[in-house]
Amino acid sequence: MTERNQPRVIRAWCMYDWANSAYNLCITSAIFPVYYSSVTKAAVLKSGIGLDGTSTEDAPVRLAGMELPASVAFSYALSAAYLLIVIISPFLGGQADYGGLKKRMMALFAGLGSISCMALFFFTDEYVAPGLILFMLAAVGWAGASIFYNAFLPEIATPDRFDQVSAQGFSYGYIGSVTLLLLNLVMIMFPGLLFDVGGMAQLLQDNNGMDQEAALEQAQSHYKSLATRWSFVAVGVWWMGFAFYTLKHLPPETTLGQGRGVSLWSRGYDEFCRVWKRVRLMPTLLRYLLAYFFTSCGLQTIMVLATIFASKELEMGSEELIATVLLIQLIAIAGAHAFSYGAWRMGNLPMLMWGILVWIGICLTAYLVSTSTQFYLLAAVVGIVMGGTQSLLRSTYAKLIPTDTRSHASFFSFYDVTEKLAIVFGTFAFGYINLITGSMRNSALMLSLFFMLGMMCMFGLLKRHKELGI
Repeated sequence: MTERNQPRVIRAWCMYDWANSAYNLCITSAIFPVYYSSVTKAAVLKSGIGLDGTSTEDAPVRLAGMELPASVAFSYALSAAYLLIVIISPFLGGQADYGGLKKRMMALFAGLGSISCMALFFFTDEYVAPGLILFMLAAVGWAGASIFYNAFLPEIATPDRFDQVSAQGFSYGYIGSVTLLLLNLVMIMFPGLLFDVGGMAQLLQDNNGMDQEAALEQAQSHYKSLATRWSFVAVGVWWMGFAFYTLKHLPPETTLGQGRGVSLWSRGYDEFCRVWKRVRLMPTLLRYLLAYFFTSCGLQTIMVLATIFASKELEMGSEELIATVLLIQLIAIAGAHAFSYGAWRMGNLPMLMWGILVWIGICLTAYLVSTSTQFYLLAAVVGIVMGGTQSLLRSTYAKLIPTDTRSHASFFSFYDVTEKLAIVFGTFAFGYINLITGSMRNSALMLSLFFMLGMMCMFGLLKRHKELGI
C-alpha cells in the first residue's frame, strides 16, 4: 500500500477541489444562474409573452413536455442529474474497487463535466432546453467524479489527519474557484478588453441609424453576453486542466479481484452488495448517513439555489449576487479551518451539532430577509458554516468507515449516494413548495425542518462521540 501523508500527494488531491469547485461557483452558484435568468426572460419575450405587460420575472420554460417557471425548471434539472448519479454510482463504486478503476472513473466523469461546461457556450435564448440538458450533464460529471475523488481520502492520509486534509481540500476549492470567478468577471464586466465594442457600436450607428449612446449600450450588452458564454468555456478548461494534474499524482491503484471484461459490471455489483451487507451491521455508520442525508437536504439545496432565491425574492442585480457569492467563498476558507480546529478541541460531532443549529437559524432568518444588506449579513454567516460543515461531514464519515477495508470507493458510494439523494429530495421539495405557494420564502422555511431532523439523528451519536473518537 502507498505510504500515506505524503505532502505532494495530498497537495495533488486538494488540487482537484481547486479544479472542480470552479464549476460549483461559476456554473451552479454565480454566473450561470444569472445568465440563465436573463436567457429565459429573453426567450419568453421573443415568443410574445410579456409584451402585454405580463411579468417575465420567473419566465416559463418547457422541460420534458412540461411548462414550468424558470426557477422551478432549474431546481428540477438539478434533481434529475443527481437522481441519475444515485442510480448508477453504487455499481460504479463496486467496479472501481474491484477493477482498480477509481482514477479512470474519476477522469471519465470529470471529462463529461468539463466538456459539458464548455458546450454551454452554445446556450442562448434559442436553445433553452438543450442548455438545461448540458447543465444537467455538467452536474452529473461533477457528482460522479466526486465519488472517486472522496474515496482517495482514506488512501492518502491517516485518520488523525482526515479533518485537516479535508479542510485543506475545501480551502483549495474556495481559493481556486474565487480566482477563476474574478478572472471571468473582469472579462464579463469589461468586454472592451477582449472585444471591439466601439467597432460594433459604430456599425450599429452607421447601419441602423442608432444614436451613439444606444449603440454603445447594445454593443456592450452583446459582448457581455458573449464573454459570459466564454466564461463557461474557461470553467471547463480550468476543470480539465487541473484534474489532469491530480490524476497524474494520485497513488497507483490495486484491484480487489482478478480479471476484467464483460463480467466487470456483475463483479462490481457483487462488491457493492458485499460492502452493503457490512454497512447494514454498522448501526453507527447507518445513523450517521441518516443524519448526513437530512443535513445535506438543507445544506446542498441552499448552496445551489441561494442565488436564484436572492434574484427572485429580493430582486438583487447580477453584480450584487456575484458579490454575495464571493463573500461566501472567501469567508468559507476561514470557516473550514475554524471548524477543523474546533473538531480538534471539542470533537467532530459537537462541532457539527453547533453548525446544524446555525443552519436552522439561517433558514428561519431567510424567511424574514427583505433587503440586500440583510442578505449580505446572512451570506456571511452561511460562509462560516458552509465551509466548516462540509469539511467535517466528509472527514467524519472517513473516520467511521472500517480501517481494514480496501473498498473505499464502495464505502464512499454510500456517502455520495446519500448526498446526491439529499440534493434530489431537497431541490425537488424546494421547487415544489415554490410551485404550489409561489414563494421561495416558504421553501427556505421548509429547509429548516431538514436540519432539525439531521440534528435529531446526530444527537443519538453525540452521546458516544468520545467512545467513537469523533
